Amino acid sequence: MPNRFVPFLLALLLAAAGGSAAAAQGGVHPTPAALPQTSPPALPFSVGERATYQVKLGALSVGSGFIEVHNAETIDGHVTLHAILSITGGVPLARVDDRYETWLDQAGLFSRRFKQNVNEVRYHRNRTYDFSPERKTYRRENGESGALYTDRPLDDISFLYFARTLPLAVGDTYRLNRYFKESGNPVVLRVVRRQTVTVPAGTFRTVVVQPTIQTTGIFGQGGQAEVYFTDDERRIPVMVKTRVPVVGSLSMYLRSYRAGT
Repeated sequence: MPNRFVPFLLALLLAAAGGSAAAAQGGVHPTPAALPQTSPPALPFSVGERATYQVKLGALSVGSGFIEVHNAETIDGHVTLHAILSITGGVPLARVDDRYETWLDQAGLFSRRFKQNVNEVRYHRNRTYDFSPERKTYRRENGESGALYTDRPLDDISFLYFARTLPLAVGDTYRLNRYFKESGNPVVLRVVRRQTVTVPAGTFRTVVVQPTIQTTGIFGQGGQAEVYFTDDERRIPVMVKTRVPVVGSLSMYLRSYRAGT
């Protein structure tokens, strides 16, 4: 079951349209550089926020998941929001136990640390990246180091939180060269429609975003992912739909939500 149940929600959360095609769909936003970054922005999430999910493969309920802002931590003198995405479950002989963590710079809205603990059938990956955006370098837990592609890096999970701060007007397309690995760029966020959906937590008006990272993960080009955010200032992800290689259709449905403090 290679590459991966989750660089989601959505990691999450992304096939890139050409400039002219995107323009035909609505506003085109090449980068987030014009967004104010000089002081901590007002965010639609905070410490203590937690959403739990029912996980399905096709029509079969196979597990559960959660995404939460666990706490605030200081890294290299900068306040970060430590967020976690976890999915557990599966079917006989195809179990999944994935945990992704990001440390999101509260003022700049970029990642300062990214951790993967992925266990899917026979595939296992445990990696931690510490980012130094000011020097455009990274270091891994095994001592490997190298150059960052951007000085405002985002990973699979921090992209989900970053997307929640955008206007998300239907017809807009965001092309963002901020994935921490050059091969994953550009990340494309297409805002495709509004839709009312019913999930275990209730009925919600949502705005639907199609995210694509240039990888083979859950938000990769072949995944056809859609993330359903509440159509309000909170932008809570209430549903995620995608296709996973070998396994097929994967969906996550909001079961409960607790706001942060």
